[in-house]
Amino acid sequence: MKHFDTIIIGAGSVGLPLSYYLSVKGQDVAVIEKEHSYGRGQNRAAIGGIRATHSDPAKIKICQMSIEILKDLEENHGIDIDFVEGGYLYPIYEEDKEKNLKELLVKQKSYGLNIDWVSPDKIKELVPGIKTEGLLGGTFSPKDGSASPLKTAGAYYKISSKAGSTFYFDEEVVSFEKEDGKIKSVKTNKREISADTFILASGAEAKELGAMCGLDLPVNPDCHEGGVTEPVKYFFRPMVVDLRSDLQSANFYYYQNEGGQIIFCVTPKPQIFGKDTDSTSEFLPLISRRIIELHPRLKNIRVRRTWRGLYPMTPDGFPIVGRTKELSNLFLAVGMCGQGFMLGPGLGKIISEILVSKTDKYNFILDQLSLYRQFAGNEMLK
Repeated sequence: MKHFDTIIIGAGSVGLPLSYYLSVKGQDVAVIEKEHSYGRGQNRAAIGGIRATHSDPAKIKICQMSIEILKDLEENHGIDIDFVEGGYLYPIYEEDKEKNLKELLVKQKSYGLNIDWVSPDKIKELVPGIKTEGLLGGTFSPKDGSASPLKTAGAYYKISSKAGSTFYFDEEVVSFEKEDGKIKSVKTNKREISADTFILASGAEAKELGAMCGLDLPVNPDCHEGGVTEPVKYFFRPMVVDLRSDLQSANFYYYQNEGGQIIFCVTPKPQIFGKDTDSTSEFLPLISRRIIELHPRLKNIRVRRTWRGLYPMTPDGFPIVGRTKELSNLFLAVGMCGQGFMLGPGLGKIISEILVSKTDKYNFILDQLSLYRQFAGNEMLK
């Protein structure tokens, strides 16, 4: 039986960067992925947004690190991932949301986030053609941005393989062998391998894999749809997030990528739990109505395609990160709540420092994102 220092389950938004950062620290790493290649789970359904604009210190710190890593990826590794530092903009049309965001702004700044309240005139400058009637202003975080999830996954697979990581594709985990409070080995449909440390970075499959380890992980996927238009002349940079809700949607968001295409997504209301990734006939009329109401200038742009992916949700909208009490050599990096792409690079680097460098400077992240928390709060900007 081949033995590794670390085995990661999942070659997606978290598992790929994590494998790289562990490998460059000298770890012998194996990555098991049930799909035929990397990034074929929820990573390929991501729309590419990368923001540190969150409401809590853990996710802000992780995503600040992700942004620093991704904006320099081409310079450091020679691989273009279409990174654009366009910022995130939250235009506000309702007084209660203005009050909430201004209160949150104080907390965000105390956590080191580069963000400010901006005027309606500034918003019109950032997003020409946006609806101005009733616009109260909004928050803008200029260092946030976007990148191509497909190119980023390809970049991490390339540099991780070069660093020495071993990838086992088209292999499904069938069981874990446990003994004396530890995992000894993992069996797939093709082989059995052992390791000192096992990491679940398994996206929408976290609950099932957790159950194989004797854990009840509160991760339940819900379904979100996105789409992309034809390319048009580049005319706005930020990811625009409309927090207003209606009967069918809790919010929606869109941006223009480096190639000029408008990429868009909606948060359904109520949530649609399950693993159905077939596109629906309801999505495009809903998002079209919402986008055109907010940004009439987009009404004549043609949609190229739509798709559906899964958000592995936790009850409070925060990920689960850290060791388990039940199995001392099992580390969790699951329940990313649809934000695995933006969390993955920073989280991968942080976990590698926790496991290999034995640092305790990220204990506040492990405390906040522990499996054993109460799950009583709610991420305001999830």
